[in-house]
Amino acid sequence: MSGVLGADSRRVAAVDIGTITARLLVADVSAGKITEVERSTDVTHLGEGLVESGVLSAEAMERVEEVIARYAATMIRLGVEEYRCVATSASRDAANSFEFAARLSALGVAPEIVSGYEEARLAFSGALWGIEGDGVLVNDVGGGSTELVWGDSGGTGVAIRHAASIDVGSRRVTETYLHSDPPDALELKRARRWVRERFAPFFSAMPGPPSVSISLAGTATTLAAIDQRLEVYDAERVHGVVLARERLEAITASLASMTLAERRMLPGVHPQRAGVIVGGGLVLDAVLEGAGLDSTIVSEHDILYGIVLDVGARLARAGDGESG
Repeated sequence: MSGVLGADSRRVAAVDIGTITARLLVADVSAGKITEVERSTDVTHLGEGLVESGVLSAEAMERVEEVIARYAATMIRLGVEEYRCVATSASRDAANSFEFAARLSALGVAPEIVSGYEEARLAFSGALWGIEGDGVLVNDVGGGSTELVWGDSGGTGVAIRHAASIDVGSRRVTETYLHSDPPDALELKRARRWVRERFAPFFSAMPGPPSVSISLAGTATTLAAIDQRLEVYDAERVHGVVLARERLEAITASLASMTLAERRMLPGVHPQRAGVIVGGGLVLDAVLEGAGLDSTIVSEHDILYGIVLDVGARLARAGDGESG
């Protein structure tokens, strides 16, 4: 719910346009404190067919445009002072991404097609908001890419030691390897091998072993919801869940044995995410395998938090400049 802004609070918004979802967070930010005002998530499948065609389809762009028009109205209604909209993997890959960006800008929401490193930085910053620890591995399994960031968080802020955005994601794995319904053993084997090979250089170059893993985004939160046997998705119950790798493997194997129609009926699984959740499970499992960890902490604090922190800090600096 929206509240009354404090004297030093700034109402800001973050928009994340990913390969599978578009998301909005409106929040009041003050001295590093985040108070959520409104949050929306819409499954848009912007990257549908991108692996084969190399372009964003007209239908996919129209789905996102419809959502972004609604987000623009929400930001106006809630009195947002400043926003930042980032477009990630699908927009980076598509040959027609500048056309897509122009179409969204015409709706009043201008997207930045951010680099993989910037996406990783924002995810790391958001995940470690309010957390202190050394050797933390933050992983954000998206539809088209996975951001892996190893670093520290303390009183002076976050320090990234090793980071990469790797073109491995739930939709990319699904469209490249998992063609049968349900996927057959050979498809699953080939997908696992490919994901491991793609992640190997990151883990071999990591300066030290991670102390803990924090997993962000829809793959991790959906698998956590299944693990917790939630009938209806509940972000508060998902946030902070410790998902054991053994349990992750069992859930992924169970999902892989089902048809798409069966997965769509599962409690806790968004019907429009059912088609890519097996691929996502394979990716997340490969992250834990490469890191040598037997569990991960699932977090709802992700790139959206990183974005609103960035926007809030920028406004604070601007205010200091005006008063100086």
